[in-house]
Amino acid sequence: MNKYYYLVAGLPELTLEDSKLNYTVADFKTEIYPGLSTSDQKLMDLFYLKFDNTNVLKLLKDKDVIIDMRGNFSAEELNEYIATIKEGGEVSAKEFPSYLSTFISDYFSMPAESAVLLEDHLAALYYAYAMKCENKFVASWFEFNQTVNNILVAFTARKYKWDIAQNVVGDTEVCEALRTSGARDFGLSGEVECFEQLLKISEITELIEREKKLDSLRWDWIDEATFFDYFTIERIFAFLLQLEMIERWISLDKEKGNQLFRSIIESLKNEVQIPAEFK
Repeated sequence: MNKYYYLVAGLPELTLEDSKLNYTVADFKTEIYPGLSTSDQKLMDLFYLKFDNTNVLKLLKDKDVIIDMRGNFSAEELNEYIATIKEGGEVSAKEFPSYLSTFISDYFSMPAESAVLLEDHLAALYYAYAMKCENKFVASWFEFNQTVNNILVAFTARKYKWDIAQNVVGDTEVCEALRTSGARDFGLSGEVECFEQLLKISEITELIEREKKLDSLRWDWIDEATFFDYFTIERIFAFLLQLEMIERWISLDKEKGNQLFRSIIESLKNEVQIPAEFK
């Protein structure tokens, strides 16, 4: 196992209430990432793939769109992979994540009448891919996030009488319970440690407060999961996760934040609509 004594010792202390940062997630990619071993860089790539996911969704609609440069791939590379897969070609998993190849292939082969949301399908593939990671902490982080997101979606779906099964993403025991259980707690109170916290968070109507509580839950989970990790890649990955949370909050004032989260709720309400690409 690689140890990063000087690197970790040089990382600043972070709190969720920080109002300014000396550097960003993008800076991390250029300043810290190169100093990691090849295997540990691949772990970090799992985090940055979230930006590639968004970029692929954009480029499938418009190959000339400006993409988020924090991803692992350039617009030129992504457009090349998309074109290859569209024409029926294959891209090596060593060059391009297999789940993204699968998603792009599905995008071009999915029937017009399909009601599958692109974002949900991609999220399911992404989580499944990341959870197969051999690093226990990193795999657990993605599973934790999938669980948190699915439970909150299930609460919302039940409240508005939507189809819960259609909105749950993934294929874990928690996913199955959310899709099939009629119990108030979906039978998860004793299975998911943070279930009661999520229930309370789901009842918060002020969207900014709700999201803050969620990030606090995530932050605490990270701290607890890496408590005994001192100079390891887990500590560095945890730092990156927390850095991104702070960066996101600093970039949002309260009004913009409320607009963002209202748009998220609105998109959930429209989940049964067929994506325009398939019409």
